[in-house]
Amino acid sequence: MPAPRHVVTEDLQAAAPDVPLALSRVGVEGVSKAIRLRYRDVEKLIPAEIDCTVDLDPDQKGVHMSRFAELFEEGIEEVVVGDALFVEALAEHIARHVVGRQDALRAEVRIVARYPLERRTPVSGLTTQELVSIIGIAAASRRGVRRVVGVEATGMNACPCAQGLVRGRARERLLEAGFDGDDVTRILELVPLATDNQRARGTLLVGTAVQPNAETLAGIVERSMSSPIYELLKRPDELFVVEHAHLQPRFVEDSVRAAIGETLERYPGLEDGDFVAARQVNLETIHTHQVVAERFGTVGELRRELVDGIRAGGQTELREWLRG
Repeated sequence: MPAPRHVVTEDLQAAAPDVPLALSRVGVEGVSKAIRLRYRDVEKLIPAEIDCTVDLDPDQKGVHMSRFAELFEEGIEEVVVGDALFVEALAEHIARHVVGRQDALRAEVRIVARYPLERRTPVSGLTTQELVSIIGIAAASRRGVRRVVGVEATGMNACPCAQGLVRGRARERLLEAGFDGDDVTRILELVPLATDNQRARGTLLVGTAVQPNAETLAGIVERSMSSPIYELLKRPDELFVVEHAHLQPRFVEDSVRAAIGETLERYPGLEDGDFVAARQVNLETIHTHQVVAERFGTVGELRRELVDGIRAGGQTELREWLRG
């Protein structure tokens, strides 16, 4: 007879580890699920990726990884199938249940869903569909929950530095050709000047009890750049986008500051303890590297700096804010 197989009944995850060291994050990343979201009374089934982690005590060997998948399925079935909702609400629901089921002190969930927003092209008025990433983040503990909603959207920046060089060279050529100084100045004000363009990806996060509108946040990100971009463009639209971008050149730093500034203006009801973060990555066209800028902090820190000129001694980061 074959020897009986040994069945492990001991809860190894609950055992003491060989090295009694707490871990900052343990969990799963990149779990793909289809979730149903509601936006403007319209429900859509869309793909999403879920990350979920817990803080691990020094006296606990590990977490039950299979329970994460079970909780995702239960959360989607209980909350989404019956009643479509906002992505940050699903993140909160999962985070709360993970704390209970994993017996964890704290759980953090991040959900990123690709959502189609309807746009109209700037001149021809054609309807086009643009995909943005809607982000929901929630951190739960026995003390309570904090959650963040945000978006990632794409646009373009026209570089002010290279445009300044082109402007200087154009002035020299026009003066050499016999135009007087006043005419040269007027010409350079009327004619869009060449520069290198950068595809830009901007992220805006807001942590608050208020319910920010995802399309509003996406609009803030797009307006922070030199120009929005569109999947579908007729020639008059192409001309508009190119001219618009080159008449509003911006560094990546300009875009981040503009996004923060408009967010605070658009949502005056944000409390000082709420959180805002903006980040943008530009893909260079005349260099092989990328450029990046970001700013984060509580609303109080940002307002004091913008309104009163008082720089914060430190800038509150997202994970620090989520910990409360």
